[in-house]
Amino acid sequence: MKLDFEEVSVAGLTKSYGPTLALAGVDLRFDAGTVTVIQGSNGSGKSTLLWLLAMLAYPTRGEVRYGQYGVSRADGLRGRIGFVAHQLQLYPGLSGHENLVLAAKLQSISCAEKRARDLCEALALGEYWNRPVRTYSRGQAQRVSIARALLHKPRLLLMDEPATGLDVKSTASIVELIEQEKQAGAIVIIVTHEAKFASMVADRILHMDRGRIVEPAA
Repeated sequence: MKLDFEEVSVAGLTKSYGPTLALAGVDLRFDAGTVTVIQGSNGSGKSTLLWLLAMLAYPTRGEVRYGQYGVSRADGLRGRIGFVAHQLQLYPGLSGHENLVLAAKLQSISCAEKRARDLCEALALGEYWNRPVRTYSRGQAQRVSIARALLHKPRLLLMDEPATGLDVKSTASIVELIEQEKQAGAIVIIVTHEAKFASMVADRILHMDRGRIVEPAA
């Protein structure tokens, strides 16, 4: 059973990889219907935070809560999370269409074909819809990855550098989709180095350094 929640919070969130401290006691709350952008230099802990929120890694110390639920309810929570990783995880031998329909069926999404086609139209994927992903540019593959993360209408949408490789027109379509997700009540958390893109989508911009939230970004 999929679980629902109206906010995500982290308390004392710490993650170590051997002697390396990736996150150092982060406390944050993210509410439904908001877009938070997290910025910072490479190695500041931004992507680690997303991986912990996606339950693809677990903290060394501290807690992540999805409303009233903790990570012990991961099976019911994962179906409410969409994640666009910086390293795209698509099947290169399948077309964009096949990648989306397969993902929809694996998640038991009703009307999988229609949902995939709606996202294809929204992201202007039609020109290469039936070509193998291995023939795509980075920007084309990025759009398929974003579409896959949106298939199941997630409550929590996590995006790591979603504007990478996108032209102006494609970026505008992503901005519009993010706004639609926000209006639908999603909790959207984005890591990006793109200052202009951040200013277009963010309700709140935070800055990370050495595993800590140091200040709201200017």
